[in-house]
Amino acid sequence: QVQLVESGGGLVQAGGSLRLSCTASGTIFSINAMGWYRQALGKQRELVAAITSGGSTNYADSVKGRFTISRDNAKNRVYLQMNSLKPEDTAVYYCNADIIRHYGLAYRDYWGQGTQVTVSS
Repeated sequence: QVQLVESGGGLVQAGGSLRLSCTASGTIFSINAMGWYRQALGKQRELVAAITSGGSTNYADSVKGRFTISRDNAKNRVYLQMNSLKPEDTAVYYCNADIIRHYGLAYRDYWGQGTQVTVSS
């Protein structure tokens, strides 16, 4: 089994900062891309940021310059540093990872349970 466990969400005022963490655990042979998605009430889930095992990053236009994604491959962990938060960043944030559990298998998508981020105006 593989689990992704997020932490770091909460309530913050506009202009504030939060740091999300997500750790993958269980039977893991290799992790390719890791990323963060978010889903606001009544909206579709959207990509916020992603990072490859080599460190290449990709961001949604709405968070460029404010959010930074990073990872610690030794700890199977991915982070999302969120600065200059806006009320429109309010959403449930989900961790995602492409993981191979055993040598010879294909990568499979795994998701965390989600963590709420609420930004008050």
